[in-house]
Amino acid sequence: MKLFDSHCHLDDHSYHKDIDRVIKRQQQAGVAAALIAGVNLQRSAKAIELAERFPGIYAAVGLHPHDARNGSPEILNSLEHLAQHPKVKAWGEIGLDFNRMYSPRGKQEQWMLRQIEAAATLQLPIIFHERDSQGRFLEILTTHRSNDLCGVIHCFSGNRQELHSYLNLGLYIGITGIVTMQQRGQDLRRLVADMPVDKILIETDAPYLTPAPEKNRVRRNEPAFVKSVLLKLADVLNTDPQIIAEQIWANTCRLYNIESQDLS
Repeated sequence: MKLFDSHCHLDDHSYHKDIDRVIKRQQQAGVAAALIAGVNLQRSAKAIELAERFPGIYAAVGLHPHDARNGSPEILNSLEHLAQHPKVKAWGEIGLDFNRMYSPRGKQEQWMLRQIEAAATLQLPIIFHERDSQGRFLEILTTHRSNDLCGVIHCFSGNRQELHSYLNLGLYIGITGIVTMQQRGQDLRRLVADMPVDKILIETDAPYLTPAPEKNRVRRNEPAFVKSVLLKLADVLNTDPQIIAEQIWANTCRLYNIESQDLS
């Protein structure tokens, strides 16, 4: 199987000492590609550095809702400049997070909208983050949507109504290791059957959300473990893992505008 970890954070400090070994394990697990999502200006630049260093690694740039309090026209301009790099394949992760409220609600909404506009100008798909926004996230997307809205709901954990609203907007659905977790993943597994297979991506969100099979022996997640997400999806859908792997690989390359045969 050839797999694509559509969302990870290999720029995190926890990989500083062993990034080469992490990439080697990723390749040995058949994870031929991974995309590092940006959360602020500095870490977006780091994501690009890693993408330049390793084949099959790509980057996104963006300002996470936790960092929206630091948003400014200057930072947005710098992110737009970084986005010109050929290994930048998406904008994000951006959105709303009303759970921890590291940034004021108004700032989150302001910079979500500004970044949607920037991504549209650059014709980049968007990686969306949503947590506990009580419908505001969907309201913004629906009110300010354009005909060419393109992106993925990272780490989907919503309900059936939200799922179908996202799908109606033409968005992809990102599935993490939560789907492997016995209690926490119950609702997600029930909703998987409602997801068109051509709209599913798999992701680790590494170093977070380690899948259940690996969580018993390691704490830190890494791209190699996205295989456990794929295998659980295949089990839930009662589908041959190879078949679903090929479909999800094609989905990810399509969203990120990557030519599969030219992966480098």
